[in-house]
Parts: sequence; structure tokens; C-alpha cells
Amino acid sequence: MRILIAEDDARLLKSLLHIFEINKFTADGVSTGTDALEYALSGEYDGLVLDIMMPEMDGIMVLKKLREKNITTPALFLTARTEVSQRVEGLNAGADDYLPKPFATSELLARVRAMLRRKEHYMPDLLTFHHTILNRSTYEIIFQETARPLSAKEFQIMEMLMQKPGMIISPEQFLIHIWGWEANVEISSVWVHISNLRKKLDIIGAPIHIRFVRGAGYILEAES
Repeated sequence: MRILIAEDDARLLKSLLHIFEINKFTADGVSTGTDALEYALSGEYDGLVLDIMMPEMDGIMVLKKLREKNITTPALFLTARTEVSQRVEGLNAGADDYLPKPFATSELLARVRAMLRRKEHYMPDLLTFHHTILNRSTYEIIFQETARPLSAKEFQIMEMLMQKPGMIISPEQFLIHIWGWEANVEISSVWVHISNLRKKLDIIGAPIHIRFVRGAGYILEAES
């Protein structure tokens, strides 16, 4: 799952990025409303966490512009402004939820996960393909009674594949969605993580495999 965080407090932004990354999200951070709008318009994000008071453009205006462009990415506002009128303004702009500062990390994560489950395309905690389960809560791949934990990047790659079984996903798509545009990462990193995933699928005896299509990318298929 990929999250965009827009927060102009540098220390809080760093903390938020750390919180999401250790909980197996891919997170990008920006500190201005203009950057938040530019990044979010890409449509590459599963969820947005927006501060209201930001330089150049406030969070409410960012969300209004996104909704005008038919960008339906779910959004949660983080703000120190707790007045009812501000909460109403944010929700009317198209926000899905509202969490005042200061907040508990556990509540933030719970609200973001609940927000993502309410997406137009429901995101369950368990993804299943041919009796093989990807558990989004424990970050494990499971077949019958056998489970193996996945690293953050293995989990994110497997999540993309299980969301679109039978469809080819290019290495570049993995890089953009999981590592981000600005990451200095080689395509060989994708190969390594997919190799590790294949080994774990073999270990648990899963009746699925990740096939490489030359010149195109990877596809998740059931064993014939």
C-alpha cells in the first residue's frame, strides 16, 4: 500500500514516514500543498494523509482540486485545528476522516487502515488466490497450515501481484509504486525480491507461481 503524507513540520513528517514504513507501507512525504497536489495527481497512491495548514496551498484546497479532477484517493486530515467548523469543512471537501493532533500512533494506523478498507475497491485484510493467502495484518504468505513472513518489499510486491492475478506488472511499475520516482534503486532489486518470493512460495507448497514474461514483466498464475 502506498501512502502520500503532506506535513510541513519536518520532525513530524519524518516520524510519520517512519511509522508507515515500519508497518509495511510505502510512504512518500512532502511539505507544501503544491507538492502534495502534484504528487497526488499521479493517481499512484492508495491513501492520502494531509495536514490542513501548509505553505503555498492548504490541505483543504489540495483535496478540493483533486476531487475536481476526479481523483478519488481516500484522504485523512491531520491537523491541530479541532473546531467543529473546520472538521465539517474538511469532510465537505471530500475527506474520509479527520484526526486531530496530538494523536496516538495506534489510532492513526487504525484509522488509515479503516479508510483504505472503505475504498471504492474494498481492500480486505486477507488477499486470496488459489487457496494461497496474503495476510495484510501479519505480513505472511500462507498455504493451508504453513506460513512464511515476508519482508516489507516482498510483501508489497506480492500485494501488487495478488491484487491483479493474471495481469503482467512491469519491473518499472514495481519500482515506481513501491520505491517511488526519486529512489535510486536498480531494477535488479525487483529481481532479487521476486526470487525470494518464489522460494517462499515453494517452501509453503503454494499452488501458484510468479512467471516472467520476457520484455514485459511478471505475472501471478496458478500452477497448471
